[in-house]
Amino acid sequence: MELNHTIVPSKDEEASARFFAEIMGLTFEGMSGHFAPVVVNDSLTMDFDNASEFRSHHYAFKVTDAEFDGIFDRIKVRGITYGSGPFTADNGEINSWNGGRGFYWRDDDGHLWEVLTRD
Repeated sequence: MELNHTIVPSKDEEASARFFAEIMGLTFEGMSGHFAPVVVNDSLTMDFDNASEFRSHHYAFKVTDAEFDGIFDRIKVRGITYGSGPFTADNGEINSWNGGRGFYWRDDDGHLWEVLTRD
């Protein structure tokens, strides 16, 4: 069993998809129907969709050390607030849980994003 896609509610689906793709080092190839999809890998697509009301969600991605470095660099270049934990997503630190590295940030829709290098 694998997760094939998930819907990410947003105020501006295309802007949110572009932001996610840029930060994660992925490509946004344009709209597909009413979704703004970003292909993460062969088995997962994040489908951004407009919604007038929604609760924020938490999305976590296990990445390689090289991917982590790229994502972290892009976060810093854009001046995005980040932090070491889900309740400290603004402390400007990364964590070293389980011998890896990880951090969290919030997007303009309030979603909490996480990258980690070790489970």
